[in-house]
Amino acid sequence: MTAPDGEAQKDPASDQVLDVVVVGGSQAGLAMAWHLQRQGLRFVVLEAGPELGHVWRSRWDSLKLFTPAQYDALPGMAFPAPADTYPTKDPVADYLQAYATAFDLPVQLHARVTQLSKTDEGFEVHTADQTYRARQVVAATGPFQVPFVPPQARGLDPSVTQLHSADYRNPQALPDGPVLVVGGGNSGFQIAEELAATRTVDLSIATRYPMLPQRRAGRDLFWWLTRLGLLRVTVTSRLGQRMSRRDFVIGTNRRRLERAGVRFRPRLVDAEGRTVRFADHRLLEDVGVVVWATGYRPDYGWIHIPGVVREGQVIHRRGVTQVPGLYLLGLSWQHTRGSALLGFVHEDAAFLADRIQAHHRAAASASVPATQEPSS
Repeated sequence: MTAPDGEAQKDPASDQVLDVVVVGGSQAGLAMAWHLQRQGLRFVVLEAGPELGHVWRSRWDSLKLFTPAQYDALPGMAFPAPADTYPTKDPVADYLQAYATAFDLPVQLHARVTQLSKTDEGFEVHTADQTYRARQVVAATGPFQVPFVPPQARGLDPSVTQLHSADYRNPQALPDGPVLVVGGGNSGFQIAEELAATRTVDLSIATRYPMLPQRRAGRDLFWWLTRLGLLRVTVTSRLGQRMSRRDFVIGTNRRRLERAGVRFRPRLVDAEGRTVRFADHRLLEDVGVVVWATGYRPDYGWIHIPGVVREGQVIHRRGVTQVPGLYLLGLSWQHTRGSALLGFVHEDAAFLADRIQAHHRAAASASVPATQEPSS
């Protein structure tokens, strides 16, 4: 649905009232599209990027999934890699493109949604140059929307190179010299370990997460998690509530990074010029490069429907909002630990597909006029 030269062309779907518009063309949006196609609904997937998998390709070069290939499939199509191997970012992007092609999914590229509004017949979804009308909408934009950099960054001197992990590519792209990595999640640990091979690295951690080995007793971590049912623990359960409050780091640990030369620091509390101060009151001076592995924040500013967004978050229950016909998909802990993962998002997609089909049938029944009784 794009022109050969990559320029977006007129989308015929924008001239009709669709059953569903899916906002976002990564794994969540494509899993949703697979279900909608099987239901025979008229829909389009709107992807902001120039190609499917664009966000995956833009991550750092050495990024690997911590889920092995046998757990990375979307519905209907296995991930093309041997079991117990860990795909890198480009094969994941290739898979998303191949998936959309294999099932001939209606994807519109270069279609960043700028506004979603409510109408009498359903919704209007606006992009820069087109408006789509639909009876239902799925926001499948995922949890990684706006890179977050803490306010302390503003205190650093302009001579300090600063970048978010979303913009980090490889050690060669950074200036020579020591690096301060801020953030103790999977991204912070992976980037710090890679950088430590060629330079001095300090890793500042605000919150300590549990660390889990990639493999135990000859089995991958996700083999154990699935066998023990931990990936299907719901966020509303007592165990799920405890688990959802803390993430965990997979495949590495503090001792391994210390052996690699990484110096661990507590939370960064202040920065001025080329000096930063940590929670233990110690200073790190002559800082030249900072990588902020400090996560992302949601961005729902494009949803112009009263009552849907509260304090920056969409109010929902298992992806179903208070507005009939509006859904979310692909969020962390939307329903279970696997809700935002490539190979597990299909379970939430199937749940929402059933809700969408029920809403569609109810609307179709309501639009059929009752048979008039003959007059006597």
